[in-house]
Amino acid sequence: MNLVSFSLILTGVLLNAAAQLLLKAGTTRVGAFEFTWANAIPVGTQLALQPHILGGLACYVVSVVVWIMALSRVPVSVAYPMLSIGYIVNAFAAWWLFGESLAAQKLIGIGFIVIGVWLVARS
Repeated sequence: MNLVSFSLILTGVLLNAAAQLLLKAGTTRVGAFEFTWANAIPVGTQLALQPHILGGLACYVVSVVVWIMALSRVPVSVAYPMLSIGYIVNAFAAWWLFGESLAAQKLIGIGFIVIGVWLVARS
C-alpha cells in the first residue's frame, strides 16, 4: 500500500471517528430521548439544529467520498479492517472528551486491534 492509499484510508477513518464523537457531543447536549409520535417533530428538530450533529453528518458525507477514493486504490479486504483504527481513536477520545472509562479489558482489546491492523497493513 502506498502513501496516498494509506492517507486516504486514514483520513476516511479519522473523519468517521470524528463524526461519531460529534454525534455523541450533540446527543449529550440534547439529552436522552425517545422517538414517539408525540415528540418526533420537536426532538427531530432539536437534533437537526444541533451544530455538533450537523458537523458529525458533514464528516460522514466527506468520509464516504474519501472512502470511495480509497477503495478505488486498495482491495476492500485490506481497507475494511483498517476501520478498526476508528475504534482505537474513539476509545481514547471518548475517555479524554467525555470521561468514559478505559478499563484494562478495553485496553487489552485495543492491543489486539492494533496487532490485527498491523498484520493486515503488512499484507
